[in-house]
Amino acid sequence: MTERASAHTPRLPQPRGPVSAAVIEALHRPCPGAALAATAAARDDPFGEDGPLGEDPQLSLYVCYELHYRGFRGVDPGWEWDPELLRLRGVLERSFHQELLRGVAGGDDLEGELSTLLVEPKTPGGVSHFLATEGNWPQMREYFTHRSLYQLKEADPQAWVIPRLTGQAKASLVAVEYDEFGGGRGERVHAELFADLMAAAGLDAGYGHYLDNAPATTLAPVNLMSYLGLHRGRRGALVGHFAAAEISNPPNSKRMVHALERLGAAEACRHFYLEHVDADAVHEQVMRHEVLGGLLAAEPQLKQDAVFGIQATELLERRFADHLLRAWLSGGTSLRVPLSG
Repeated sequence: MTERASAHTPRLPQPRGPVSAAVIEALHRPCPGAALAATAAARDDPFGEDGPLGEDPQLSLYVCYELHYRGFRGVDPGWEWDPELLRLRGVLERSFHQELLRGVAGGDDLEGELSTLLVEPKTPGGVSHFLATEGNWPQMREYFTHRSLYQLKEADPQAWVIPRLTGQAKASLVAVEYDEFGGGRGERVHAELFADLMAAAGLDAGYGHYLDNAPATTLAPVNLMSYLGLHRGRRGALVGHFAAAEISNPPNSKRMVHALERLGAAEACRHFYLEHVDADAVHEQVMRHEVLGGLLAAEPQLKQDAVFGIQATELLERRFADHLLRAWLSGGTSLRVPLSG
C-alpha cells in the first residue's frame, strides 16, 4: 500500500455560481486577501433558485470545510481561520441548517428513530438494492466516485466530537474511531482500504480527485458531517448522525458485497465492504448503547439534537439515492462530469 491517498492534496475545484466563484478566486490569493464579494452575495441572494442545497452553496461550504482537513494545493493555510471567510461560512451554514430543519420531522423519539433504522424496508429501493440486483459495472464505478468524497476521509469529521464528550461516551466513541483508523495499522485504515478499492476499480485514488464530478446531492451529506463536527453545540446531532451511519452500514455493505461478487469485481473492492460488515455490526451496538446512551445520561437535554442528527442524515442520504436512481433508470450518468474511460 502506498501513501498515494493520504499524501494527496486536491486542486481547487471549478466554481458553480457566484458564491463559490468568489471563494475560489480568493483562495488563489495570499491571506488576508481583499474583501470577499461572496459574503454580500450569499447574504443578499441565498443561493438563487436551487436554495441552500444547490450546487453553488454546497460547493462553497465544501471548499470552506476542506480548509480544516487537508486544504487545497497552493492555498495559503491562513485562510482556514480568516474571519471574513468564516463569516461567509456562517451565512451558508445557517441557511443549510434551516433547510434541514424544514425537511425533518423533529421531536425527541430517539428510540423510535433508532428502531426504524434497524428495520429493513418492506419494499427495497435504495442504491445498494439496485446495485445488488441489476446495476452494472459503470454504475458501480460512478457510485465509488460519489462516495470517494467521504470515504477517503472516513471518520475524520466524527473525530472532532471526541474532546466534547466525557466518560463512557468518549471512551466508546474513541474505540469505534480506533477501528475506523485501522487499529494502529496504517494499511487497515478504512480510508486507505477505499483507496485500494478505487485503484482496483480503475479509478483515481487521490483524495478529493473527483470533486468536480460530484453533484450537490453528493456534497451535502459530507458537508453535514463537517458542519456537525466543527460545532461544539451540535455534538448531540453529530453523535446521532454517527449512530445512524453505523446502524445502516452492515446491511448496505452486505448488499454491496453481493453486488461486487455478481459483477466479478476485484477482491480489493469486496474487501472494503466485507470489513464494514464485520466492524459496523459491533459499532452499531457500541454507538447505540454506550456512546448515545452515555451522552444522554450525562446531557439528557441533547436528545432532540440526536434525533435531528439521525433525521438529517437520512434526509440527505435519501436525496442522494433518489438522484442516483433517477439518473440510472433513465439511462444517464449520475455525475456532473462523466467518467472518462
